[in-house]
Amino acid sequence: MRTQTRVPTLLLCLLIVAACCAPVRAHAVAPDAALATVAEQSKFLRTGRYEEAQRLCDAYAHAWQDAARCTEFGRTPEGRPMVALIASRSGALTPDEARRRNLPVMLMQGGIHAGEIDGKDAGFLAVRELLQDRGAVAPLKSFVLVFVPVFNVDGHERVGRWNRPNQVGPEEMGWRTTGQNLNLNRDYMKADAPEMHAMLRLLNAWDPVLYVDLHVTDGANFQHDVSNTIDPLYAGDPQLHPTAKALVAELNSRLAAMGSHPLDFYPNFVSDDDPASGFALSVSSPRFSTAYWSLHNRFGLLVETHSWKDYATRVKVTHNVIVTLASMMAKEGSHWRAQTREADTRAQALGGQSVGLGFDNGPHVKTIDFLGYAYTREPSAVSGALATRYDPKKPEVWHVPLRDDVIVKTSVQAPRGGYVVTAANAAWMAEKLSLHGVHFEKLATQASDAQVETFRATRVAYSQGTFEGHTTLTFEGAWGQERRSLPAGSLFVPIAQPNARLVVALLEPQGEDSFAAWGFFNTAFEAKEYMEPYVAEQVGADMLAHDPEAATAFKKRLADDPAFAASPSARLEFFYRRHPSWDERLNLYPVYRVAAVP
Repeated sequence: MRTQTRVPTLLLCLLIVAACCAPVRAHAVAPDAALATVAEQSKFLRTGRYEEAQRLCDAYAHAWQDAARCTEFGRTPEGRPMVALIASRSGALTPDEARRRNLPVMLMQGGIHAGEIDGKDAGFLAVRELLQDRGAVAPLKSFVLVFVPVFNVDGHERVGRWNRPNQVGPEEMGWRTTGQNLNLNRDYMKADAPEMHAMLRLLNAWDPVLYVDLHVTDGANFQHDVSNTIDPLYAGDPQLHPTAKALVAELNSRLAAMGSHPLDFYPNFVSDDDPASGFALSVSSPRFSTAYWSLHNRFGLLVETHSWKDYATRVKVTHNVIVTLASMMAKEGSHWRAQTREADTRAQALGGQSVGLGFDNGPHVKTIDFLGYAYTREPSAVSGALATRYDPKKPEVWHVPLRDDVIVKTSVQAPRGGYVVTAANAAWMAEKLSLHGVHFEKLATQASDAQVETFRATRVAYSQGTFEGHTTLTFEGAWGQERRSLPAGSLFVPIAQPNARLVVALLEPQGEDSFAAWGFFNTAFEAKEYMEPYVAEQVGADMLAHDPEAATAFKKRLADDPAFAASPSARLEFFYRRHPSWDERLNLYPVYRVAAVP
């Protein structure tokens, strides 16, 4: 789940659970007992612990030695192995072999939020069916499937009955965040978590044309059972948008034929807890899985089953999504891969082009028919606010607004050459850029008088509290031409590379998920040296007496800015800023833009 809309009371939760129909088997054929999940054995009332995921990964690889492989791709902070099951009847079970055979790859993951665990149980069901299919046109003959049953492994093992109070089943489930209390689906850009390091390496190794992230929503109660949203659709390479739109349209059409009520947008109300406010299309931030992967010119699909459907229904719907995507990969995967490779070529010419950093809704609004339930909104004695109460026994169609226009709110012109990261920040930046698959070069010699663009912040706003362990920043300022020294050991990050859009998102300070926005450069915006007031008084008096330009500017500022005139410290700083002792690097972002290779 990405965003949250408040939901009904605990009493309604219990009523809905009682009203749920008997569980429906997602797969009618009884499997070998060694390959059956706890979910199947319990008729989808329970889910297994992580030991089961490890055991089944190995068991599948043993049962289908010619078509499956289980691999450990990382370790969690609590020491647990992170496993991936690779399945294909093409003979390609390694990244190198998949590349050699030019095969498209689909990587799907469950349990990035480990309480939302539908993807793990549905994935084992679907992969088993795909491996059992030996037909002439079996889907796994045409692509490679990489299945990570649980991404957030430590969170998966923090088991509790009420870890997801807004969700019907299973009886117990894991926790949203990792053992370090990090939300992995906010970590793609900053890449703090060891688990994320492992995932980024896995993604870079396999380079999936389609990255599928399996979730469960929070939110209101309605009839729709799944939303499927994709990137890039409104941002990223515009020539990929039609294929992304067609992919979701075909997926949802097939799901509807199976009895589902799918959506192609995330059903989060414009106004919290108010169905009448309707919905708005949006562009996800690259801190999220699918938006992040779209910056690599690939497709990222977010699958969100609806939390108020019982666990059997949710697993069945997720299973249907997976097998449908497998069929589509077999048919279209090579074409999608060719399109994304063409996008890689286009990205290498991104220099000098406008790149969107922030997005908003345009003025257009249309009314849609949305499958909801009867509801009331009445004053609450508990909260004092209007409380929404749904009646799932009374289906009805809501006629609500949809803000269906997405526009670019902020943009930047990509540098023609690239970026230079100053040597003082080169070590940690090299590590981060390598995790992201970004190409860079280290400057062997110093460029003592280089023409560069620098960003000097005119206003820096710090978050009042931490978010994911970071004090985040927003900036006002502009890029301007300067001549500066580029020490040996600085990093040159060329814009002419397939991941150019990712480079811009990481290194433009006003990007909402840039390294600067996440606070990695906070010390650049902190004053370290100072001038004692009695010294500043002397400096100011001397400038007023001997520097006509400073004296004129001071008098004008006094006349034009009452707040300045009333502030002794601001008045003294006016002169300190003009003194040679002032730190000229204060508010200078230590990443420069260049028009050519230094």
